[in-house]
Amino acid sequence: MASVKEITPRPGSSFEATSFGGSHAVSASYLERRAWIGEYFDRTASAAWKALTSDAPVSRVRATVRAGRDRMRHTLLGWLPPDLHGRRVLDAGCGTGTASIELARRGAEVVAIDLSPTLVEHARERAEEAGVGHLIDFRSGDMLDPALGSFDYVVAMDSIIHYELPEMMNALTSLAPRVRERMVVTVAPRTMMLSLMWSVGRLFPRRDRAPSIVPVSERDFRNALLASPVMDPWGIVTTRLVEQGFYRSMAIALQHSTLDARGVRTV
Repeated sequence: MASVKEITPRPGSSFEATSFGGSHAVSASYLERRAWIGEYFDRTASAAWKALTSDAPVSRVRATVRAGRDRMRHTLLGWLPPDLHGRRVLDAGCGTGTASIELARRGAEVVAIDLSPTLVEHARERAEEAGVGHLIDFRSGDMLDPALGSFDYVVAMDSIIHYELPEMMNALTSLAPRVRERMVVTVAPRTMMLSLMWSVGRLFPRRDRAPSIVPVSERDFRNALLASPVMDPWGIVTTRLVEQGFYRSMAIALQHSTLDARGVRTV
């Protein structure tokens, strides 16, 4: 059986500086996928990602993706309180920091983390320009690192969509014990077209393809959630499909529940 070290792709020079912290939801497949994603976004796609998340001119296709991501971010952050003073929020997979900046403007203490040091540095520059850099703790590393501490809310926009369902649940079960109120996440909905594209993409050598998003049906996601003892205190309170041109993603809000005096679970 191959060791984790043997199957994990060697990241690039900037990605080697990324600190992943202590033990958490680590498996061979998670580590392999994590290294691949980090390598891709830090070295191959960082310039394109900066352009996509700015107001710079982009192609018609990327413009629809930009518009879809804007709608998705508005949806996810709309499920959090408008006043976040005194609340600690994790922006898991912060990219260039757009959501982190809005969260900081609401008064939140934000921990913004991404696998790509290049994107994190760009996010830090944007936050400074927006006047909220002092409110955001930017880090490059693993969003599951327990050293990040506990949070009131977690935002994971298009960050766990690159993992297959077991690893996706592994990520959520790693985060859940350290989150007090709500996690808002996205998954790629399982459609015939997306599933076909994903299957075809897996036929190409890994070096020739970007980390694909993994389609997951809402039913499979719900069943996996119900099957996890760690996620027992959590429930799905709302979902929303966001479609805009070439962007298609499902927003899901997970709420931590409590037991009332009668032993009835409430959210």
